[in-house]
Amino acid sequence: MKAVVIEKYGSANLLTEKEVPIPEIKTNQVLVELHGTSINPIDWKLREGYLKENLPFEFPIILGWDAAGVIKEIGSDVTGFQVGDRVFARPATTPNGTYAEYAAVDENLLAKIPENSSFYDAAAVPLAGLTAWQCLVDFSELKPGDNVLIHAGSGGVGSFAIQIAKRFGAYVASTASEKNKDLLTKLGVDKFINYREEDFENVLQDFDIVLDTLGGEVQEKSFNVLKQGGKLVSIVAPPNETLAKEKNVKAGFHWLEPDGKQLAELGKLMDKGDLNPVIGHTFSFSEEGLQEAHKLSETHHAKGKIVIKIK
Repeated sequence: MKAVVIEKYGSANLLTEKEVPIPEIKTNQVLVELHGTSINPIDWKLREGYLKENLPFEFPIILGWDAAGVIKEIGSDVTGFQVGDRVFARPATTPNGTYAEYAAVDENLLAKIPENSSFYDAAAVPLAGLTAWQCLVDFSELKPGDNVLIHAGSGGVGSFAIQIAKRFGAYVASTASEKNKDLLTKLGVDKFINYREEDFENVLQDFDIVLDTLGGEVQEKSFNVLKQGGKLVSIVAPPNETLAKEKNVKAGFHWLEPDGKQLAELGKLMDKGDLNPVIGHTFSFSEEGLQEAHKLSETHHAKGKIVIKIK
């Protein structure tokens, strides 16, 4: 099968097309013929070597951890899916990722793609959608009436987080550039903050939850908009524990846990029209396409999700 791999750590230009064997599945896995995948920051962070201590993979490495496609084979222990099912998943983090024509995926990480959703819509959801869900629902215990600040609402995680928070009945504020105001308004944001012209800590107060997608100074300032007992969850870096204690805030760093049942919950929201992936960019399944997609993701200015059309 065709795959796009890296043979060593370094720049996006090291992404290379290669013929590799189709994965052999274990008894608890299915073989998915992939129609789409998407780009996430973990892809290029691993490619650059930033994660090599946490994820010490041997080369060649196939990056990519979003999958959408059709089941072509099932393991002997698989009971909830069958050949021909349209499925999506955030597969386990292995060196055999989804920049490929086929992927082996554990049954417990799979969910069925909603009938009215395309493979490309589905490919945009798993990693970013599950991250937003787990940050808001699991860590922050989101409930109706909460005031929620979501940083960089036009990005992949941010755009899903806005929609999830609104479906739960929250009041949502979000930061972005002026060019993305219409998008965020369409997603349901109650208070739009143009970060280039306004300082969010001067216009917001007594918030229940902050989802930090940026880190650094933005994360530090976020403590100032939270009420006593509020929650700050970051997907970038662990928050300052001393500040958290001073402010009486529950603060933590969240690393995604792949979960097929939670993905199925997101699928239900998609089916009802309550969760719509924002696909800002699509690229071809080629070394040139993946290289350009990585370079765009690294700018931190991609709109919504970056999808790769495999089939």
